[in-house]
Amino acid sequence: MIRLAKSVVDIKEAQALSGVILDDGYLGMGQEVRLFEDELKGFLGGRGAVICVNSGTAALHLAVMAVVKPGDEVLVPSFTFVASFQAITAAGAVPVACDIDPKTLLLDLKDAARRITRRTKVIMPVHYAGAVGDLKAVYSFARKYKLRVVEDAAHAFGTTYQGKKVGSFGDIACFSFDGIKNITSGEGGAVVTADKKVREFVKDARLLGVHKDTDKRFSGQRSWEFEVYHQGYRYHMSNLFAAIGRTQLKKMPKFSRSRQALASRYQKELGCVDGLDLTPMDLSVVVPHIFPILVKNGRRDGLRVFLAERGIESGIHYYPSHRLKFFSKPGVKCPRVDEVYAKVLSLPLHPDLTRVQQRTVIETVKEFLSHG
Repeated sequence: MIRLAKSVVDIKEAQALSGVILDDGYLGMGQEVRLFEDELKGFLGGRGAVICVNSGTAALHLAVMAVVKPGDEVLVPSFTFVASFQAITAAGAVPVACDIDPKTLLLDLKDAARRITRRTKVIMPVHYAGAVGDLKAVYSFARKYKLRVVEDAAHAFGTTYQGKKVGSFGDIACFSFDGIKNITSGEGGAVVTADKKVREFVKDARLLGVHKDTDKRFSGQRSWEFEVYHQGYRYHMSNLFAAIGRTQLKKMPKFSRSRQALASRYQKELGCVDGLDLTPMDLSVVVPHIFPILVKNGRRDGLRVFLAERGIESGIHYYPSHRLKFFSKPGVKCPRVDEVYAKVLSLPLHPDLTRVQQRTVIETVKEFLSHG
């Protein structure tokens, strides 16, 4: 089986875990998490603060929660994993499904503008596949309508925009470090922001709202007599997760080169194949998390079966969120999301994918599309 995605770990991650278990002995949130946050901050460029949590969804939830009141609306593309929508509703806000640009597969700002109401307070661009599109336009849009920006950057760890890494500028960015992301901490995520108010809210909220408990835990202590000023959750990252993440971060340059090289070969080999469209992706700045293709003429599902029969996994990123029963609303339509969903298919992409395996994937796609 040629895997669609996988965790790329080895003895170094095992040794890091062993160090926490046998040497440190404290598995909860402590020094290892503090070090991971510091190293992430250095990787991103030293701006603001990095607050690690136990998932990318938790990061989105707390980031949105920090800047909304119950009933506030959040503009978000429907073409995203359900985690984006779940994080918004978990924060007491209302996700407003928006359409996408059918070429970039990113949020269509013109469509988003048509959906603004007096309750709209946040825009959540989703950096699909690792690409960010015109972020300058997103922030101009936010200033025009007086909105906060929460970037769903789960796919975009390592991507740069105008010479700066995603997360090193802007309002609030949220990353995911789950098992198959650009780096993994086993499970995990992070909120990155220079906003002091948001930073302090998220730091407390990840620890059940216990005020300043982060400072205590990072000094090896616990808060026995404390105060709570707002709702919190048990969202903190453990030392175990952080140990994996710190090891993975050291491998990020190698992982980035591998992902970019694989995506570049896909672009070269499949870019001119009849029956396919590829999304534009500048691999000099984008570190791709997935590699989506758009299969034309109603042949997406046929190709998916053809690949599976030959031992090649593929994926569909994603089912439209506005069509999910929990989030669907009468009259809400995102026609370009629906159109793209019927075509999109993700091909294998991860640092352990060999050139021989990728060649098999490419030739299998070409074989299917060359026959009517």
